[in-house]
Amino acid sequence: MTLAPKAVVLLSGGLDSTTTLAIAKYAGFACYALTLQYGQRHAIEIDAARRIAQAMAVVEHTIVPIDLRQFGGSALTSDLPVPKDRPLDEMSHGIPSTYVPARNTIFLSFALAWAEVLGASDICLGVNALDYSGYPDCRPEYIAVFETLANLATKAGVEGRTFKIHTPLIALSKAEIIRRGIELGVDFGLTTSCYDPTPAGLACGRCDACLLRLKGFAENQMSDPRRYAV
Repeated sequence: MTLAPKAVVLLSGGLDSTTTLAIAKYAGFACYALTLQYGQRHAIEIDAARRIAQAMAVVEHTIVPIDLRQFGGSALTSDLPVPKDRPLDEMSHGIPSTYVPARNTIFLSFALAWAEVLGASDICLGVNALDYSGYPDCRPEYIAVFETLANLATKAGVEGRTFKIHTPLIALSKAEIIRRGIELGVDFGLTTSCYDPTPAGLACGRCDACLLRLKGFAENQMSDPRRYAV
């Protein structure tokens, strides 16, 4: 019997990472989900990631605590206000205050370390350059450079195991991501995308993440199963 290849899938608990996990499972990978608890103000996504990992029967789900609030520099890791009610066309210009310094580099480094230990050659990340073009660590050229780094800076890479960073959503719109997730049976009711949820866990409906998510469901003539405060 041929064993399924292992893949480390970064799982935030959001819509994009959950769809990425579904795509990896559909591709035949044995999925190891990795969640980073980095001091984000929307920490309810950690519980969402737990629910998703269980529902989607990953081989193993690891939650790693780190504290990026010690550095701050982002509306997600400090007391800076989360931008609200921004026009959709404004979101594609400039780097928003919700950018977390070097976040994807940090996340991918943890994923790479675990992949090397597991004997896995594949890492899956749900970055999306189309809806979040303001984030420099969501661009294809960044992913390509990190993949080169992975193969230069690890024992496994030097000894001939080639690492591949998979970003299946990078050129898709939010509507296309939702459509792909529905095709694969993703329960989006388990996911959370909001940057500034209420104490009761309701999505604000006004931050960039909520507005883009709502737009994606609307373009599919669907209602978002997530509960909103507005």
